[in-house]
Amino acid sequence: MNVNKKYLRIGAGVGIGIFLLIVLFSSFYTIGENTQAVVTTFGKPHLVSEAGLHFKVPFFQNVKMVNTSIKGFPIGYVLDEYGTNTTAEKEALMITKDYNFVNVDFYVSYQVTDPIAALYASDNPELTLKNMVQNCIRTVVSSYNVDSVLTTGKSEIQANIKDMLIEKLERFDIGITLRDVSIQDAEPPTRQVSDAFKAVETAKQGKDTALNNANKYANEVLPAAKADADMVIQAAEAQKAAKINEATGQAARFNSLYEEYTKYPLITKQRMFYEAMEELLPNMKVILQGEEGSTDTVLPLDSFATIPAATGSGAQ
Repeated sequence: MNVNKKYLRIGAGVGIGIFLLIVLFSSFYTIGENTQAVVTTFGKPHLVSEAGLHFKVPFFQNVKMVNTSIKGFPIGYVLDEYGTNTTAEKEALMITKDYNFVNVDFYVSYQVTDPIAALYASDNPELTLKNMVQNCIRTVVSSYNVDSVLTTGKSEIQANIKDMLIEKLERFDIGITLRDVSIQDAEPPTRQVSDAFKAVETAKQGKDTALNNANKYANEVLPAAKADADMVIQAAEAQKAAKINEATGQAARFNSLYEEYTKYPLITKQRMFYEAMEELLPNMKVILQGEEGSTDTVLPLDSFATIPAATGSGAQ
């Protein structure tokens, strides 16, 4: 019995020693560079960011280390252990505003700036960030034509994606701050699509050339046609004015004749008759026959109007 008690005391001593060692080692933790600690006491977290050795209450406090260095991940491609890029088709393939397909690769850099939110606001903040990035990239790329995505619009696209991501991260507050997002490459997805894209670009250039030629022709023809139209309008206006003036003159002449007629009807009728005959028969001879067969030739009719009354008394 004494031997058994002796072994029990030894075992108990060893157990207590091990327990004390565990308590001793679990009472301290070390914070390194680019690392912060989230210490939880009865479920309530607080942040410890000072580098070095720190004490915690064993069994009542838990410590989780959070890396706060700047990290990043690719979108649209995968880097193997040799640094070779392999296209991730599902991530890279996107559709543009003008319904063209294009492969676009991005690299996103970020940093955990709120370790407590990074641990408790999301189960996997990096995955949440990646989903946000993909959503923003596809939204922005789909608002640009393929020409802009492949050539001149890259800087603007990057800036718009970054602004959209910053707004989303502020709204959802997952403890991560975006540092940068950049386009690594952009190209048509396959050779067939690339050939089709080139064909479309050629057709667009042909369309632009045709439009430019049409506009040039229009600029040459329209002024001449307008000038011709102005000349026709001016001639018509002149003819209109001439007709109006002629009609006005004739109306004035008629009114004048009418006034004379009301004063001297017989004389006016005779004068109008002579004038009409002179106008209608300018080259005809007028022969007057007397009572005894004598004849007189009067030419022109002006002299007929001045025949003495005695001579013309026998005229018929």
